[in-house]
Amino acid sequence: MKNEDLKRTKKTRLIRYPARGTYRRETAYEIIDSTPMCHVSYIIEGEPYITPTLQWRENDDFYWHGSSASRFLRSIVGEKVSINVMLLDGLVLARSGLHHSANYRSVTMFGFARKLEDSEKEARLKTFVDNILPGRWETLRPIRNQELKATTIFTIPIEEASVKIRTGGPVDDDEDYSLPIWAGVIPITHSVGAPIPDDNNLPDLTEPSHARNFRLG
Repeated sequence: MKNEDLKRTKKTRLIRYPARGTYRRETAYEIIDSTPMCHVSYIIEGEPYITPTLQWRENDDFYWHGSSASRFLRSIVGEKVSINVMLLDGLVLARSGLHHSANYRSVTMFGFARKLEDSEKEARLKTFVDNILPGRWETLRPIRNQELKATTIFTIPIEEASVKIRTGGPVDDDEDYSLPIWAGVIPITHSVGAPIPDDNNLPDLTEPSHARNFRLG
């Protein structure tokens, strides 16, 4: 992992609440690694689009995948994209509607989408699966050539990016603290339930440890 901070550019400069921002690469990676979801935005023929998808990180590179049949994905090869990864940590209830807020951790990245060659895909998909469920890939049947061809993988270097974080309680106007209105934070967490077996499992199969012990982040 690189030691330097993320690039500060016109696109990553935080205008509103800059005190909540940071360019620490380590902080960005902690957020990216804490959730497998992201949203990718791009422009096609002058129109804006956004796509939710699964993501993963390998060292200083960010990856996401989709269907090779997607006309959207075919259109972004070599084009500029913007990607956001966000974790909602709580609702902040203030004494006025204006000062209600949310606690969150967010990373926004910019770059040119590079499409991986077929020869690169299998190794990247293995890392993707094992990042989420360590040891899962080795339990699966070998991936088929047509499955690799049906999958598109894109990457951007994690260079031009910014991090924004809000923590803590509400910030009200001084005169509002004497009002008889409850204020505070409602924490929000993501929980993982017990694995639910497929009805078509062979008899006497029990869930593997990587399913039983799965945790986010």
